[in-house]
Amino acid sequence: MESGAWAIPRLPNRREAGRRLAERLLKYQSEKPLILALPRGGVPVAYEIANRLNAPLDVLIVRKIGAPENPEYGLGAVVEGGHQYLDVARVREAGTSVAYLRPTVVAESRELDRRCRLYRSDRPRTPLKDRFVILVDDGVATGGTMLGAIQALRSALVRKVVVALGVCPPNAMWTLSQHADDVVVLLAPEPFSAVGQWYDDFTQVTDEEVIRMLRHSHRPSITVGPRTHGPA
Repeated sequence: MESGAWAIPRLPNRREAGRRLAERLLKYQSEKPLILALPRGGVPVAYEIANRLNAPLDVLIVRKIGAPENPEYGLGAVVEGGHQYLDVARVREAGTSVAYLRPTVVAESRELDRRCRLYRSDRPRTPLKDRFVILVDDGVATGGTMLGAIQALRSALVRKVVVALGVCPPNAMWTLSQHADDVVVLLAPEPFSAVGQWYDDFTQVTDEEVIRMLRHSHRPSITVGPRTHGPA
């Protein structure tokens, strides 16, 4: 697990985060990695990594399942291909239940389907089996969304999964390191309240920007087969 950037007070923007991460990921260039971004915020970061490593870029579409009273507090995720992940212990800590979250899971699944149609259009899908994947986001707060994505990739029989993040609190970084082959993080601040506080520019990424970057990359789309992890 690698971090090594605690001295950096803030990140200018997502593109600069991607450029800095790319330098730390050059050691994996010989693995011919596939760069997968979690949209929307992870796409500008991943775009810079893919350019620097001369690697294919695509998205893995994931939707966070947030706590009822605090949607930013992740309790799990739904991932394209039919994957669902809920952290039962965290669900209980949030004072809710799996059954109570079902409407949220349904709503996020619908939004996931919308984004799949929007981002993928008519591009063909390619398998992930035996690929070396670098999974990218601008940052995580609890790690639940990223953990769901990692489990979806494992079920697709990828060869290795490396997680690359602009910002991640130490406890989430430790959790992710138990499931990924490596975790590369620029900032691991503590105390931690939100990813956006560690970027000078954290302007929301639009669907149009995601589509433009994916089209510019001229890369094939990715699919994972359906499988469920944890209760839904």
